[in-house]
Amino acid sequence: MQIARSRCRTAYPRIGFRFTPHLAVVILLLIIVFMFMAMGCSKGPQEGPPPPTVEVTTVIQKDVPVYNEWIGTLDGLVNATIRAQVQGYLIKQNYKEGDLVRTGQVLFEIDPRTFQAALDQAKGELEAQQARWTTAKANLARIKPLADQNAVSKKDLDDSIGTEQSARAAVLSAQAKVDKAQLDLGFTKVTSPVDGIAGLAKAQIGNLVGPGATEELTTVSTVNPIKVYIQISEQEYLAAGRGGERRAEKQQGELILADGSVYPQKGTFGFADRQIDVKTGTMKVAVIFPNPGNFLRPGQYGKIRTATSIRKDAMLVPQRAVAEVQGKYMVAVVGADNKVDMRPVKAAERVDNLWVILEGLKPGERVVVEGVQKVRPGMPVTPKPFAEAPSKTEAKPEAKPEAKAEEKAPALQKSAEPAKAEKR
Repeated sequence: MQIARSRCRTAYPRIGFRFTPHLAVVILLLIIVFMFMAMGCSKGPQEGPPPPTVEVTTVIQKDVPVYNEWIGTLDGLVNATIRAQVQGYLIKQNYKEGDLVRTGQVLFEIDPRTFQAALDQAKGELEAQQARWTTAKANLARIKPLADQNAVSKKDLDDSIGTEQSARAAVLSAQAKVDKAQLDLGFTKVTSPVDGIAGLAKAQIGNLVGPGATEELTTVSTVNPIKVYIQISEQEYLAAGRGGERRAEKQQGELILADGSVYPQKGTFGFADRQIDVKTGTMKVAVIFPNPGNFLRPGQYGKIRTATSIRKDAMLVPQRAVAEVQGKYMVAVVGADNKVDMRPVKAAERVDNLWVILEGLKPGERVVVEGVQKVRPGMPVTPKPFAEAPSKTEAKPEAKPEAKAEEKAPALQKSAEPAKAEKR
């Protein structure tokens, strides 16, 4: 029995607590911490951070034009290729390259001495033939009365008549040679057939030029007005045809230049090609633009933009309010309780800095423009009006013509962002 009790004492030793001053300090500190926690809990929950501030604007509902755009190439209304019509050495250039020239203005001169000699020779032959014709007419005038009196034979009369007719034909032939020589002499002065801008000279002084030359002397282009060629698809041609040819001709287009500026003059659709290109399925259409001051030049590129239809009661929001998430378009809508609702929308065309929304929004709703990245669905926000006013969606008014359009090129107006008509 004693052995068992000793084993129990060994397995379960007595545990005793000794009260020390350090333990008293720890217990006191714990009591103080619990008291502060109890006081904090009695004050209620602490307030969180304030709702984020976002800029909002209301959904606009109005009629907006739907634009189409095409890439165009500028070309002169008339492009006259200047070539030498007679062969000779070029001795003079009478124009400055790139200047405006008038109809009949002499551009080049070819050595005229050879052609002047040919003209003098032709005139001499003409005078000789005229003298023979005069003699033949005199002989015929003398023989006719004698033939009536049977003083000469019938053969003499016929010979005189034939000689006179032959002399007259020789005079006509000699006169034609004189005219030809005179024309060739005139061709030694190469003139412009149209008013326009003269291009670079392809031949230099001293070159032998003539009809057989493969390269022209220069080109003169009439650039006021100027043409812009665009390629429209067969579907667009059919749609325009159903809408009426007269209405298509009256449509006006804007020209957006390579630097993004909008040309102030409006263009009208001039004409279309006779056929559709079987290789590309497109038709070439010319848009005619006034070009006072000859500012636009052939060879430039630009975009033609025209309003093809009107979308009635379209809902518009700034493009900055539309976010693309995994191929879908989302808009943050702020409700009456100032809470955010992330709503999917169906977007259509872009008009200036606005986006047409087909589905997902209602007129008058508030959408977040600035601060979309920091909002979440159901989050309360502090809305304030959007600082930047939306751009006008109507077509820009036509620029007033300048008083001295021929002396000064038209000033270009810079567009903030060219309107786009992309289908989304």
